[in-house]
Amino acid sequence: MNERAILTPAGADPTGTDRARTGTIRSEPIRTDMVIVGAGPVGLFAVFEAGLLNMRCHLIDNLDRPGGQCAELYPDKPIYDIPAVPHCTGQELTDLLMKQIAPFEPTFHLSQQAERLERLEGRWRVTTSIGQVLEAPAIVIAAGAGSFVPRRLPLPGAEAREGRSIHYVVRRMEDFRDKDLLIAGGGDSALDWTLNLHPLAARLALVHRRDDFRAAPDSVMRMRDLVGAGHMALHIGQITELHGVAPELEAVTVKSPKGEVLVPCDTLLAFYGLKMELGPLAEWGLNLDRNLIEVDTATFETNQSGLFAIGDIITYPGKLKLILSGFHEAALMVQKAFRYCFPDQKLVFRYTTSSTDLHEKLGVA
Repeated sequence: MNERAILTPAGADPTGTDRARTGTIRSEPIRTDMVIVGAGPVGLFAVFEAGLLNMRCHLIDNLDRPGGQCAELYPDKPIYDIPAVPHCTGQELTDLLMKQIAPFEPTFHLSQQAERLERLEGRWRVTTSIGQVLEAPAIVIAAGAGSFVPRRLPLPGAEAREGRSIHYVVRRMEDFRDKDLLIAGGGDSALDWTLNLHPLAARLALVHRRDDFRAAPDSVMRMRDLVGAGHMALHIGQITELHGVAPELEAVTVKSPKGEVLVPCDTLLAFYGLKMELGPLAEWGLNLDRNLIEVDTATFETNQSGLFAIGDIITYPGKLKLILSGFHEAALMVQKAFRYCFPDQKLVFRYTTSSTDLHEKLGVA
């Protein structure tokens, strides 16, 4: 029988040491108040806002852990624009959000994709890629910009080295300590990790197809300072060949207009960007504008009643792709979702600072 990974953050601590529980797929549909597709920061905060209104949440994510892009793409990268948090990493933000939503005991369905959506009488039915069925009156798409897939190195032998000597993401900086490291790319990710990993690597070089970078000017200036001081190498050209017996790597060939050069390295970190795939969401009958979902900005409801969308996957005039914008969208969205979950109840707005009922929910009474 297939299995699903589920994780409940009850008793979570900020170190992120909770372990996933594994169980069999339930044969009968799981019924809840809200199903959130996407367990990134915006999806996690939606759990908090929904929990304040007594809505029970299940989350579906194709990654094997909560956190979305923050946990997958830059767990160690600093974030500076979260309100009242001067500095935190992507993983630290995820851990704090998990701690914040722990009182509401959401259930996570990880390592699976929301695949099929059906409208039933008064509710929606979602079927995941491993066959788990969930039903709820409110569905929230918080899937970032869809499923992000790194653009891989299109060379013979690259696939056999992935995860060993070729990487497309930094999960732990320590994995690159004392490596003979070559970083490929010219955007913010490539330059950020060049600067962050330089103190750890035994030797570091950067390769980019042209001497013009798309990264922040300060990062480019700091990189060039390191090159000028002889602390790292910069190669202008494209990687055309990998050397060494897979899965190990000994060197790469870099081709430029001036000729070819052999660059020794035992680890290659390639940042050629990400390609976004909407996947099954594209078949859900949503109004799309360049692969982004159009919403009503008063409720963040899509063109289908009871189906909401928040975060980077949506578009509207003035939309900013910021985590804090997604938090705002989640707060407004649950006000309308409440009416689908509890049509006979009156929604009373309360502040967490003064409501004793909310204090009890949060375990601070």
